[in-house]
Amino acid sequence: MTRRWHVAALALLAVFALACEGSGNAQPKPTRTSAKPATGYPASMVALGDSITAGLGSCAVYVACTRNSWSTGNNSAIASHYDRIRDKNPKIKGEADNLAEPGAEADALAGQARRAVDLEPQYVTILIGANDACARRVEDMTSPATFRDEIGAGLARLKKGLPKARILMVSIPDLYRLWQVGRENDKAVEVWSRGGICPSMLAEPTSTAAADQQRRERVRDRIEAYNTELRKACRAYGGRCRWDGGAAHRIRFDLDLVSEFDYFHPNADGQKELAEVVYPGRFTW
Repeated sequence: MTRRWHVAALALLAVFALACEGSGNAQPKPTRTSAKPATGYPASMVALGDSITAGLGSCAVYVACTRNSWSTGNNSAIASHYDRIRDKNPKIKGEADNLAEPGAEADALAGQARRAVDLEPQYVTILIGANDACARRVEDMTSPATFRDEIGAGLARLKKGLPKARILMVSIPDLYRLWQVGRENDKAVEVWSRGGICPSMLAEPTSTAAADQQRRERVRDRIEAYNTELRKACRAYGGRCRWDGGAAHRIRFDLDLVSEFDYFHPNADGQKELAEVVYPGRFTW
């Protein structure tokens, strides 16, 4: 998810793209069923965001694995939003597209939104912002004001092109909590250090120096600021946007919920947990 090391992840994508079954950006398009749908549930959806929603690291190899995505995944073990909606409205079968991109920052949202408009979905999920905080240095993190402008640009495209679509805005997970639970795990510390995983937060993970603790707290505070801007942007969007209320940020991502490839991205169990806590239940907003 970091802005520096995602290049390596993308290189692995090129090597192993065929190794992770079902990790394409869209579900296959089968013949539509004639089953009567439950009232109000969408018949199509699109996922926007970064490597979390792309399912990076949730398969047996370190690649994007959208079949395990909390949003559009078709692995029944995940109980994704797509699967939950399909139980209520079979018409969504094959109508879920995942446009999330590993390494994406908030400035990528407008481009993803433009592609989403072309697909004409009735439901759009958004989870983005961790990469804006995961900079090489804390000074390189996206400012809250710029972050809000970039999120606003993406939402403006959606509102203009998909005025009737429902938007779910998901909060950024708590990376400070991840550091807290991983700092005493030798394997996690080794992977974070060698891989340069989210250096603004996870560099020198065992250090108790005041400067390192202050650095981590600055990243923690910036993520909280981003979540505030996401909430405000969703409110400004109007009644078609729903904020998750900070549910994703409150998940206690212990190490058994993150990938052993990087001890950072949610594994399949983590994706399932994320799908559960941010699922809106009824689509009445």
